Amino acid sequence: MTVAPVAGVDRRPERAAADPAAALLEIGGLGVSYGRGRLGRSRSAVLDGVDLSVRSGEIVGLIGETGSGKTTLARAAVGLVRPDTGTVRFEGRDLVGLGRRERAAFRRSGQVQYMFQDPLRSQDPDLTVRQIVAEPLAATGAYDRRERAARADEALSLVGLDPAAVATRTPGLISGGQRQRVSLARAVVTRPRLLLSDEPVSALDASNRNLVLGLLDRLRQELDLGVLVISHDLSSLAGIADRVAVLYRGHIVEEGPTREVLESPRHPYTALLTASAPSVRREHRLLPAQLRPPEGGAPWPAGEGCVFARRCRFADGNCRTQPVRRAARGPSTSGDAEPAQDLGVHDERSRSEPAAEVPQSANGLDLESPSPGGAGHTVACHHADDWRTRLD
Repeated sequence: MTVAPVAGVDRRPERAAADPAAALLEIGGLGVSYGRGRLGRSRSAVLDGVDLSVRSGEIVGLIGETGSGKTTLARAAVGLVRPDTGTVRFEGRDLVGLGRRERAAFRRSGQVQYMFQDPLRSQDPDLTVRQIVAEPLAATGAYDRRERAARADEALSLVGLDPAAVATRTPGLISGGQRQRVSLARAVVTRPRLLLSDEPVSALDASNRNLVLGLLDRLRQELDLGVLVISHDLSSLAGIADRVAVLYRGHIVEEGPTREVLESPRHPYTALLTASAPSVRREHRLLPAQLRPPEGGAPWPAGEGCVFARRCRFADGNCRTQPVRRAARGPSTSGDAEPAQDLGVHDERSRSEPAAEVPQSANGLDLESPSPGGAGHTVACHHADDWRTRLD
């Protein structure tokens, strides 16, 4: 289902033209750790040297298993977690170095919004839907009550909800899919430049999942919105993300165009994620067992070298140092490659086309048909070029 824009309303905010190649959000060398670090207790590193960028009108997917640091990265980007090292720049402005008053003023500006994972817990059960959506506007103090209500209703219409039907209800009286769209309406009511969405469809059924993903895809075009979507569901990102970054234990191990990363992963961890994704077809696919270390092997020393070495079938002496990200090259393989399956993934050429229903296209990925490394595809692995030749 695709929700059409409300007739007669220009949704695109009035802003000066920006360089489309310039990063809206630019994270550099970000390090975050938790713990008190006193009485002999060491702090636990959650993110280590993370680099990531998001441009206007672009959707970037951040994937990784539970505990990899995805939510911490997003929270650090909006200032909810203070990093130990690194920079977070929004339109060139360093947010890490802001003072308390400057940070509060920036948050009230509404230029960056965060869409929390659980809408039921992030929405006040005693407020009506209209009041919930209008909360960010109340924080800015820029409008009176009547204007806030009108803008909240407009935001509800923008995400495909009828204000007359839901605006006076409380969160407990609407469905899970409607609550998620209320969260999205609250996030875009200030007309932000950047939206960070944490697991936006993890608790939704297939129809509502497609609807919310389709809305994100449409809004990034109508509002020229930069979007960072956090997810562990590859199929959720395959149809809408322009680029995907893979996070493992606080390190970006691979990043690049969605089609290349999901169809032809260069890092063994990315390959393991895609091989483990549910699929109705198995031909031309790697199996998880092909990528896991054999049983009975010598354990890898904890904390030494590559963060994935302990779980990697291809780890050797070269992996005793942490690899740095570099441009991906096409892996060396023998024989003719099978044609890669069409994922239906959006690319730069389809940006201007209307958003369609999001295909669940990560199922049935052809993972044994690597294509040449494309522009912007990077990987942090000592054996990115040869691990496929060592498969059983």
